Amino acid sequence: MIGKQVGVGEAPLQKQTQCWRVKESKEGKSLRDHPGIQKAAAMIREGRLVAFPTETVYGLGADATSGEAVTSIFQAKGRPSDNPLIVHIAGADQLDELVSEVPSTGKQLIRRFWPGPLTVILRHRGTVAPPVTAGLDTLGVRVPSHPVALALLREAQRPVAAPSANRSGKPSPTQAEHVWYDLSGRIDALLDGGPTGVGVESTVVDVTREVPVLLRPGGVTLDMIRETVGEIRVDPGIRREGRAPRSPGMKYRHYAPRGELWVVGGSGKDQMQKVQALADQARREGRKVGILTTDEHREAYRAEWVFSCGRRSEPETVARGLYGCLRRFDEVGAEWIVAEAFPPTGVFFSVMNRLMKAAEGQVLSSGEERKA
Repeated sequence: MIGKQVGVGEAPLQKQTQCWRVKESKEGKSLRDHPGIQKAAAMIREGRLVAFPTETVYGLGADATSGEAVTSIFQAKGRPSDNPLIVHIAGADQLDELVSEVPSTGKQLIRRFWPGPLTVILRHRGTVAPPVTAGLDTLGVRVPSHPVALALLREAQRPVAAPSANRSGKPSPTQAEHVWYDLSGRIDALLDGGPTGVGVESTVVDVTREVPVLLRPGGVTLDMIRETVGEIRVDPGIRREGRAPRSPGMKYRHYAPRGELWVVGGSGKDQMQKVQALADQARREGRKVGILTTDEHREAYRAEWVFSCGRRSEPETVARGLYGCLRRFDEVGAEWIVAEAFPPTGVFFSVMNRLMKAAEGQVLSSGEERKA
């Protein structure tokens, strides 16, 4: 179940949410001059809430130096207050305002992956509002590469705390429509920049230790990090619940559709047979069943709904389509969802992390039976 340690309550439906469609001009005009960007940036400076696209998912932003503004993020999302937030900045030159030092491994990662889908954990100076860090002495920081996000950050001239722009526990939003469905009436504004590109959240790496630690897999893969800094450890919290989260996404049920989700391991025909058998069993029990698969296997399955999240041969398409598919199951009213597992390598490592969070660890190997 989603954690009950919210503490700050939930925001009532009382805001008039404004929405602006923002895209790069073919005439080469600066996005900072777009009326929507200027109005949204002014709202950030006023301590209000603005949802905006990044290259990973849509974020819900507020001035990271204002305790009142940051608290309103937790209220709008219904997010547990012990879950730290990532701070977005427009460039690495702003780090000195926020953190006490950047170790050599952090500098290496920043040079290669910023702007981009990588968050680094650093010791903070205490200049952000306490709710951002959830009492930790460290802070997650990143520079997004999405042009709308960068334009907003530059125009706002504030560090912006921004988790994903969805109700807590639900699949993260990869389109403006997802944000509107979840948060309209709870936030002040939404910048619609079209579908996001990566589709899963940023990779989070703690560089405060002698050997950096992966806290959350994401758009930058483990192999890419190893190529840059050499040795890196994987935090046990990625696979084990119950500890205080050192990074967003390490605690509580996340990314989950309303229907019960099961993940089936294995590969090839054995995996497909088990997926179908589990779906058939649920249908006999009177459930409305959906199957989550890829283009390669979609035509082989039978269920009320069979949705493909991409092509198994192109893992980045699966990451991009995962959350959209989970939301589609909510839209059609699926009560029981059976998903194919993926090999935990490359981008699929991030996909499996999200699926396992959504399924609360409900995974079956190809030869295992589900107990009634």
